[in-house]
Amino acid sequence: MASFLYRLGRLAFRRRRIVALMWVALLALAGFGAASAPAATSSSFSVPGTEAQKAFDLLEERFPGGSADGATARVVFKAPAGEKMTDPGPRAEVTGAVAALKSGSGQVASVTDPYTAQAVSKDSSTAYVSVTYKVGSMELTDSTLRALKKAGAQARDNGLTVEIGGDALQAAPETGAGEIIGVIIAGVVLVVTFGSLIAAGLPLLTALVGVGIGISTITALAAALDLGTTTSTLAMMIGLAVGIDYALFIVSRYRAELAEGREKEEAAARAAGTAGSAVVFAGLTVVIALAGLAVAGIPLLTKMGFAAAGTVVVAVLIALTLVPALLGFAGDRVLGRKARKNREVNAASPRPNAGARWARLVLRHPVAVLLAGVVGLGVIAVPAASLEVGLPDDGSQPVSTTQRKAYDLLSDGFGPGFNGPLTVVVDGDRADGDRATELIRNLDGATAVTPPTFNKAGDTAMITVIPRDRPSSLATEDLVHEIRDKSSDNVYVTGATALNTDFSQKMSDALLPYLALVVGLAFLLLTVVFRSVLVPLKAALGFLLSVVAALGAVVAVFQWGWLGSLFGVEQTGPVMSMMPIFMIGVVFGLAMDYEVFLVTRMREAFVHGQRPADAIVTGFGHSARVVAAAAVIMIAVFAGFIGSSEQMIKTIGFGLAIAVFFDAFVVRMAIVPAVLALLGRKAWWLPGWLERTLPNVDVEGEQLNEEPSRSTGGPGEDRELIPV
Repeated sequence: MASFLYRLGRLAFRRRRIVALMWVALLALAGFGAASAPAATSSSFSVPGTEAQKAFDLLEERFPGGSADGATARVVFKAPAGEKMTDPGPRAEVTGAVAALKSGSGQVASVTDPYTAQAVSKDSSTAYVSVTYKVGSMELTDSTLRALKKAGAQARDNGLTVEIGGDALQAAPETGAGEIIGVIIAGVVLVVTFGSLIAAGLPLLTALVGVGIGISTITALAAALDLGTTTSTLAMMIGLAVGIDYALFIVSRYRAELAEGREKEEAAARAAGTAGSAVVFAGLTVVIALAGLAVAGIPLLTKMGFAAAGTVVVAVLIALTLVPALLGFAGDRVLGRKARKNREVNAASPRPNAGARWARLVLRHPVAVLLAGVVGLGVIAVPAASLEVGLPDDGSQPVSTTQRKAYDLLSDGFGPGFNGPLTVVVDGDRADGDRATELIRNLDGATAVTPPTFNKAGDTAMITVIPRDRPSSLATEDLVHEIRDKSSDNVYVTGATALNTDFSQKMSDALLPYLALVVGLAFLLLTVVFRSVLVPLKAALGFLLSVVAALGAVVAVFQWGWLGSLFGVEQTGPVMSMMPIFMIGVVFGLAMDYEVFLVTRMREAFVHGQRPADAIVTGFGHSARVVAAAAVIMIAVFAGFIGSSEQMIKTIGFGLAIAVFFDAFVVRMAIVPAVLALLGRKAWWLPGWLERTLPNVDVEGEQLNEEPSRSTGGPGEDRELIPV
C-alpha cells in the first residue's frame, strides 16, 4: 500500500500540471452536468415493508386519479376578536380567496370551500381552505406559489389572520451563513496550525474542489435518481469535513518530511505513502459506515448514504493526487518564512512537545485518566435512556414561519390532533367499512371519525381519523397501534403520522444489525491496518461510548430543551427517527479517522523499535496537534449547520459536532493512550495464525525505509518508481 501510494504521490508531483487540469476538467464537467440537468422533483418518501406503505400503495391502486403524490396546502383564516368566520364579512373574504386559488394556476387539482366541507371550527373562530396540486412541491412554479401566498392578502388587509401550512411551501433547507463561518474557522485553525497561508489554503482549496464535484454530480443526477435536497446538504457537510482533514494530514506529513531534510519531490511522495495510507483506510471506514445505511431498507436513507460516501471517495482521491500536485506548485512555501529560512520545522507541529507532554501525563496516571473519561461520558449519556424518536412536522418549525403559525391556529381551532390525521384503508365492502368505523369511534384516542368513503368499485373504503393528541405524541402513536391490534386483517392505517410511526419502528429494528455490520467490517479493516486484535476492539468500544454520550446530549437539547435557546431549538419533541442510526454511521467513520491517524504514528514508532510507552509519546508528539486541529475543523464545519431552518439538518449538525468533540478530545486523546499504557506490549499482540493470514498493507511505510535511495534521491532519480 505505502509503496503504491508513494509512486502515485511522486507521479502526481511530477505531472502536477496534468493532474491539476484533470481535476479542474472534472469540476467543470460536473458543473456543466448540474447546470444542464432537469430540475429535481420532490424526493419521494417510502417505507417499504410497513403497513402504512402497504395502505398508501393500496390507495393509489384503488383510488386512481388521486393526488397522493401532489403537494398540499392549507390556507388558515382566523376571525378578528369579537367576530366569527361565519359572519358575512369574513365569509366573503374566504370565498374570494377560494375563487382566486382555483383560477390562480393550472397546477391546482382541487380547492375545498370550508363552508361546504365542514372546515370551520366549532366556535367559528377558525376556518381553512385545503388546496391540492397536480405536482409535487419541488415542481410548483413561481407563479403558482405567488398565487398561493397572495390568496389571503386581501383578507389579511381587512383584519383577518391568514397563515399557510402544508408541504407546498417546502423549500431547500436554509443554512444561512453558518457553513461559511465554519469554513472561515477552519481556515483560521489551519493558519494557526501551519503558520503559513499557503499551507492553510491548500486543504481548503482541495476540499472545496471535492465538494464542488460531489454536489454538482448529485445535482446532475437528482432528477434521475430521485434525490432530495437533504442529500446534497449532507454530502456537503461530510465532504467539507473529511476533505479538509484528509488534505491536512497529507500537507502536515509533507512539512515533516521537509523538516528531516528531504527534497520536495521525495517529501511529497513519502507523505502520500505514509499519511496517504492512513487516509485510504480512514476513508474506507467512513464509506463503509455511510454505505451501510442501506441495511435499514429505507430508500431515502440509502440514497443519502451512498451520495455522501461518493463525496468521501472523491475527497480521498483528491488527497492522494491533487494535494501532492499542488504541493509541487507550492514547494517549500508551505513552510512559514522563518521555517523556510532555517529549513527546519518540528515534524507535524511547531510545538511537538505539547502532545508529548500530554502523553507522558497520561502515562503517569492512566487509571485516573481512564476513569475520568469513562465516567464523564457515562454521565452525559444518561439522557439517552429517555430517547424518544419521531419525524419533525410543521410543529417543529420556527415560530416565526407561516407554516408554524398555521399549525398552531389549526391546533387551537380544531384540536391538537387535527394536524396529524390518520387515514384508515379498509380492503372490503360497505359492511367491513361500517364495522371499522364503529370500532374506531369507540377508541379513547380518537376525537373524530369520518364516515367511510368508497371507491367506484365499492371494494375499498377510506376513513379519516382525527387523534385527540398532537401528531408526534406517544398517545397518537398508541392510537395507531390500537387500531391495528383491534381491527381485522383487511384494515390498514396510513397517513403521515402512521408512516412516521412505522419509519421510527423500522429504524429501531435496523439499529442492531447495522451496528453489527459496520463495527464488524471496520474491526476487520482496523485489524489489517494495525495488525492487532486489542487496538481495534478498544477503538470500537471507545466509539460506542462517545456516540451514546452524543445521543444523550441530543436528547437533553432537542427533546428536553436544555440550552435549547442557545441552539435555536424553538420546539422540543421526539428526536428525529433516523438520528441514532445515522449518527452511528457517520460518527463511527469519522471516529476511526482519528484512531487511524493517531495510532498509526504510534504503530509506526513501535514497528521501528521503540518501547510501547515511548511509541505512545512519539505518536502524540507527531500527531496530537494535527489531530486536534482536524477535530476543531470538523466541529466547526458541522456546527455551522446548526443554524439551518430545517430541524433535521440542525439536529444532525449538533449531533455530529458534539460527537466529534467527545470522540476526538475525550476518547482518542485521553482514553486511548490510557488504555494503551495499561496494555503495554499486549496492545500490539496478534495470534500467529492470524499474522500469517492477514495481508501486510504496510500502512507505516516500512518498505519505504528499506530503500535508502528514496530518502536522499533528487527529483531526477528513481524514475523506475513511476508506474507506466
